[in-house]
Parts: sequence; C-alpha cells; structure tokens
Amino acid sequence: MKVALLSDCYLPRLGGIEVQVHDLAVRLRGRGHQVSVFTATPGAHGERGGFVDVVDGIEVHRLALRLPFELPVNPLAPPELRRRLQQGGYDVAHVHMGVVSPFAVDCARVTTSIGLPTTMTWHCMLGAAAPLFRLVPTVRGWAEAGVAMNAVSGVAGEPLQRAIGDAGVVENLPNGIDVSAWLTERGPQAGADGIRVVSAMRLAARKRPMALLHAVLRVRELAPDVPFTLEVLGEGPDRARLQRFVDRHDLAGTVRLVGRVSREELRRTYADADIYVAPARLESFGIAALEARTAGLPVVGLWGSGLNEYVEDGVNGFLAGDDEALAGCVARLLLDDALRRRMAEHNRQVPPAQSWEHVLERAEAEYARAIALAGARR
Repeated sequence: MKVALLSDCYLPRLGGIEVQVHDLAVRLRGRGHQVSVFTATPGAHGERGGFVDVVDGIEVHRLALRLPFELPVNPLAPPELRRRLQQGGYDVAHVHMGVVSPFAVDCARVTTSIGLPTTMTWHCMLGAAAPLFRLVPTVRGWAEAGVAMNAVSGVAGEPLQRAIGDAGVVENLPNGIDVSAWLTERGPQAGADGIRVVSAMRLAARKRPMALLHAVLRVRELAPDVPFTLEVLGEGPDRARLQRFVDRHDLAGTVRLVGRVSREELRRTYADADIYVAPARLESFGIAALEARTAGLPVVGLWGSGLNEYVEDGVNGFLAGDDEALAGCVARLLLDDALRRRMAEHNRQVPPAQSWEHVLERAEAEYARAIALAGARR
C-alpha cells in the first residue's frame, strides 16, 4: 500500500506528534508499505518550498514557507500538495491533527476534494473548544465525506464523536511504543538524594509544569521526613518562570530543571528513577508517561486524561481527581516503599497494550476502513 502521512510538524522539530509520525512512517515501511511524508516543517538546513529529502529512508516533502520561528504554516501549499498527491499514486492519506493544525486542515480539504481515501488521527483534547467543533460543520463534513476518524485515546475521541454525531464512528488509534526499548532490568532504588521523582514535558502552560512545582511544596508538607528530588526533563517558554519559582521557594536542592534530553538519556533517567508524575489535564495520550510506565515507574497523573488508557488506579500508579489529590498520591508512594516497589514490579512484568505491533495493525485497519468508506461514497 502507498501511504501519504500529512502533518504540520515533523522532524527535525521535536515533540509528541513529530516523533510519532516519524516512527509510524519508519515502521510502516518496515511492514512493506511505501510511505511519504508531507509537512509544513522546514528541513534541518532550512529546506522548504517543496524540497524533498529523505529521513531514515522516508521521503519527506517540505511544503514550508520562510516564516519567523520556522512556524509550520503555509496557506499557499494546497495547489502543490494537490498536484503531488494526484501524481503520486497514493492509496490512502493519513492526516494528523494537533491542537492547532492549519496545514493538516488544508491537507484534509485537498485529500477529500480529489477523492483520495483519508483517515484522520486526532492527537489533541478538544477541551473548551469542543462546543465550537459541534457548531462548525467542517469536522462533521469530513466524516460525511468518508474520512475515517480516529483519536489516540478514548478521552480524546469522545468529544470528537459528539462533534460528528451519526456521520461516522471515531475509532481508537493509540500512539505506539517500542516496549523492548523501554523495559529496564534494574528496579528503582532510592539513592543518596532520596527517592527520585521525574517528569518529562514541554515547559508550557498547557502541560502545567507550574502546578507540578506547587505539588512539590505540598508533598514536602505531607511527607516531611522523606528525602526526594524532582527532575523535570524538557524545554519550553515557561522555563524562566519556573526557575524563578524554584529560587523563590528554596527548592534548588529538591527540583532540577534538566532541559531537553535525548531518548537514550530519557531511558537512563527512567532506569534509575522511582516515580513518574504527569500533571497535565488536557493530555490526550501522554507518550512520555507511557514510556515511564513501560520502564517500570509507578505513574501519578490526573483522572480524565489519556493516562486512563494505561494507568490502572491503585495497580500500577494513581489517577488523581485534582492537584491536591495528586500531591497526596505522590506522598503516599514516597512513604510506602512496599507499595512503590509492587507497582514498579507490576509495570516491568506486564507490558502495555500500546506496542507498535498492535498499533500498526490498528493503523492498517484504519487505512482499509478509509478505502472502504471512499469506495462506498463513489
């Protein structure tokens, strides 16, 4: 099958969608499919304007404009995108939607207008915008046009299903993970600095890193005699504000803002850590938390996020109702060594269902569904 993956963002940008689309492309190719990527992200050396490069064996069409901060936006792309898709002999298009995805929206308009079977994966939580999606007919119109809709989790898919109503069915197509790569041989062990708590996220308001620091203050009150450290892995626009909070509240000995790290560094960190915390509310999936869970870390997050897909409350982590409860769950794990170790052992012994083998089967099923829906419309 010849597959076109269409996404605003792609490598060399780093983020959840970028990495997932790249990994999906490489693994589909490994299963014998022909795969091309179309993106509004410039190349590593600023390549744009339709330049085609090859990244890890995948043909990447960079339909990018020269914009400040290399923003992945190009309202001029549709004519050229249409030409390339029509001439490329593609069997199916796979559009990847994020929180704000103008390029992906244009891609969906192009693929449906030329009759190319299309599946659309929603990587985001609609949140407060959900009522708007029900009022604006665009999304329902795509479903009526035969687009096979899916989302990375149940909580991401539910508002989407309400938005399209009876025009289609929203399936679940989770993000994938290489389970064997994240399994750790060694169990968590508290070191000289105490119990190691970690979190990986973009340092931006949507991920709620400030709420995490407030939780640290509360945890110190709830477990005053237990030494622990928090390492926050990632970069973003809120870093300076977070550092000021750390300095103002005398948290320098407890909290370390590590910055961006490679996947290998992340693996090493998880292998030596004890607890993972995910404070985001609008987390459609949480790939970093899944990686930590696979590495054997008990995961503490918020109920009603994408973590519901792979964290079983009280079994391999905790899903808290609010920030106060989240701090309480972290404190409980700090205070109860046996509970923490039991959850860690469960996570190392029971792999998650979101392995790439399962995800690729689901993706291929969505491609078949898109082709069938397009055929029914014709």
